[in-house]
Parts: sequence; C-alpha cells; structure tokens
Amino acid sequence: MAGKRKRKLEDLSVDEFLLSGFDSAGEEGSEEETPKKNGPKKNKKKPEKSATPKKDEKKAGKASEHKEQLSRLKNKDPEFYKFLQDNDQTLLNFDDTDSSEDEDERKYHRLPTQLEEASSDEDDGKEEKKVSKKSKKGMETIKVTDKMIEDWKVAIKAVPTPRLFREVTQAFKGAVATTKGEGEGQCRYKVADSSVFNALVLFCIRDMYTALQRMLKLKPAKEAKKLTLPSSSPKWQKNQIDIKMYLSSIVQLLSCLTEATVISAVLRHANQLIPYYLCLPKQCRHLIKQLMKQWSTGEETSRVLAFLALNKICRHKQETYLNPILKQMYISYVQNCKFTSPNALPMINFMQQTLTEMYSLDTQVTYQHTFIYIRQLSIHLRNAMTMNKKETFQSVYNWQYIHCLYLWCRVLSTLYPSDVLQPLIYPLCQIITGTIMLVPTLRFYPLRMHCCRALTLLSSSTNTFVPVLPFLLEVKHQPFPMDNSISD
Repeated sequence: MAGKRKRKLEDLSVDEFLLSGFDSAGEEGSEEETPKKNGPKKNKKKPEKSATPKKDEKKAGKASEHKEQLSRLKNKDPEFYKFLQDNDQTLLNFDDTDSSEDEDERKYHRLPTQLEEASSDEDDGKEEKKVSKKSKKGMETIKVTDKMIEDWKVAIKAVPTPRLFREVTQAFKGAVATTKGEGEGQCRYKVADSSVFNALVLFCIRDMYTALQRMLKLKPAKEAKKLTLPSSSPKWQKNQIDIKMYLSSIVQLLSCLTEATVISAVLRHANQLIPYYLCLPKQCRHLIKQLMKQWSTGEETSRVLAFLALNKICRHKQETYLNPILKQMYISYVQNCKFTSPNALPMINFMQQTLTEMYSLDTQVTYQHTFIYIRQLSIHLRNAMTMNKKETFQSVYNWQYIHCLYLWCRVLSTLYPSDVLQPLIYPLCQIITGTIMLVPTLRFYPLRMHCCRALTLLSSSTNTFVPVLPFLLEVKHQPFPMDNSISD
C-alpha cells in the first residue's frame, strides 16, 4: 500500500495534489478516476475545468488547517514530504494568510477595524471657507442712502418684482432693528441716518401695500364686505417668507414708537394689511397684542384706528379671533376704570361704546361673556352682603364695579331687541338694586345716583319697567345734617 501510494502521488502534479486534498480516501478516489479516463497528461487540464467540491473548499479554508494537513502528511508519508522539500519549497514555506479568505475579501467588502481620518488640511480649508462666507455675509452690510430709496420708489411704481420687494423688506427690517438696538450683523442693510429712516418708513407706508397688490395680482372683491385673501394668489407661496418678514417688522415698529402721529400712520398702514395678517396666524396674534395696547392706552386717534383694525379682524375671522379679543378688551376696560376723573371719563365712555359695538358682532358669544361677568358681579355683591365687612363693601363700592354695571346696561340696551340677551335684563336689574341697598347711607348717595342712571338707561331702551323712583324719593326726603358727618 505504501508503494502504491507513493507511485500514485508521484504521478500527480502540484496543482492536482492541492485540489485533491491530503486525506487518504480523497487521494485514492482522485487517483483511480484520473488514470481510467484520460491518463496523466490530460489530468493537468481537467481539474482546472471541473469545479472543486464544496467540502474540499471548506476543508482548505484556513491557513491553520493547511498546516495541520502538512503535518499529517509528514507523519503518514515522509518520503513524499521529503520530495516536496527538495522540489517545491514555496509550497511548504507559505505565508500565514488564508487564500480563501483573500478571495472572499475580494468578493465582499469588509469594514475596516479603524476608520481613516480625512486629511485635516482639506477639512480645515473647507471649514475656513464656510466660516469666511458666513462672516462676509454678516459683515458686509449695505448702508441705505436717500438715492437708493428714490431708485426703489421709481422701480416699485413701474414693475414691482419679488426681488425688489425683498430688498425693500430687508432694508425696512434693518431700519426697525435700529429702534430696538439690535445688532447690525443680523440685517443685510444698515440705516444710520434719521432722515433716511424717516424716508424709508414713509416710503413703505405709502407704496408697499399697492406694490404688494400688484405683485400678487390681486383684484378687489366684488362685494365691499368681503375680503380677497392674498393666499388665493398663485404667487403667494413664492413670496410668503418676504411678506412674513415685512409684517413682523410692522408690528415691531409699532411696539417701539412713541410719537402719536407716526403711530397713527403705521396703524393706518396696518389696517390696509389686515388681509395679509389674516393669512399668517402668528403675525396676526402679535398685531392684535399691539392693537389692544393702543386701544387701551394710546392717544385718541390711535385708539380709534386700533379699534377699527380689531373690528375688521373680528368681522372676517369671528370663529378664530372674536372670543379672545372680547375677553382681552373687557379686561383692559376694567383695568382702565380703576381711577375715574374728568380727564379719564371720555376715554372710559369711548371704551364702553367700542366694546359694545364689538359685542354686537355675535349675540351668542355676547350672551356667554355677559352671563359670566354679570355672575361675577353678583358673587361680589353676595359676599359683601353675607360677610358684612369693610373689605367686602369696598369690592362693590368702587369705580370698577360701577363702570362694569354701566357697560352691561349699555350692551343690553344697544342690542335690544334680542331674544338671546333678553333673559339677562332681570338679573342685571337685581344686581343694581342690591348695590343701592347694600349700604343705604348718606355717604353713598352719589353712588346711588349712578346706579339709578344705569337703571333708567336700561329701562328706557328695553321697554322694561324698573322701579327707580323710590330710590330717588328716599334721597329727597332724607334730612341732610349740617355738620361734616357725611365725609366721615
């Protein structure tokens, strides 16, 4: 057997020997098949054409298995091992690398154990370019001049383009930023001169609304009561960001102005832009906040313009803005009624009238507000009657309480006849009567006169009989002391 194995192994070439494996069974099978078919010369080509079995590929998979096979060959067939040492040293002195693994690595990509870092010079160069671009954008501010404003006027009257509108909007934003003391690097344009600031603001107030209408190609509504919303324009999405920036700048400018004439001019411009604010809820909320401030604390003209803008917003978006605006207006009214003087009384009357007009927009919403606030007045009166303390009396006998009674009498009188508000007339009369009888002393007779006046207004306007005369006759028949005890 040893001689036969030796002869057969000698007939094999190196490639045939490696492909056939080193086990005795594999050797015998391969040797028996090759001589029978083609002989020793053809055996060199045939193993190259035929595919090797999968089991043999797995056995010759790693370098460690190859070493073990060579060691077994040395023990089993030392003569052939010596033959290999004499004729082919490269086969025995192979590298510790796995050929099958090399082939797999060629076929399939393997992730490296450590990620290669990019060259720091290239990254630093890219970062420096980005930083330099950002710094250039932040540093390169354009100073607005009178000539630039005149050129913008001519161009925007001729053909208002989106690019021109963006430039004017950014310049206007830079002008408004100077009033708030913001950094100049945040804006592309810089306004350093007061004359340029006034010219730019005046230009925007006069010409920007018409330019916007022409740029978006908006047509006026057929009915006067309806508004044409800018969001219906096909060009709205393209210019929405610039319009939003301009509307925000208007609100910001309105918040920092102090001169009444300039405030009135900006309010008129804001009133024109109400359809644009209605398309942008966030900017509209900011505008409402500023309008509420002007309505409650501004000059007479500013109050009227602010009310007109609020009324316009509520008429066209009742479901969204009417309820919160009415609540804020009532709270502002109560705050302004805390102190009453001959100078403050016209302002209080104006707020009563305008608030009544706002309540007339929707009687269902008005009923909810009126019911809640009349109930609050009744709770204050009940606490004063039950506790019978000075603090509780003062919660009723004050100007805020009396002006609130006046307001609800005016609301119910103005909106009469109304089936929705009709049930609130009786409880309001009961509250006013209870206020008169809370402390029926000489000291509070002036307060009684105010309550009788409110009852007379309510009675005459709603065709409701209210017994006011007994309260007046009681004052007439009451003997007044001649000393100073009334003032105590």
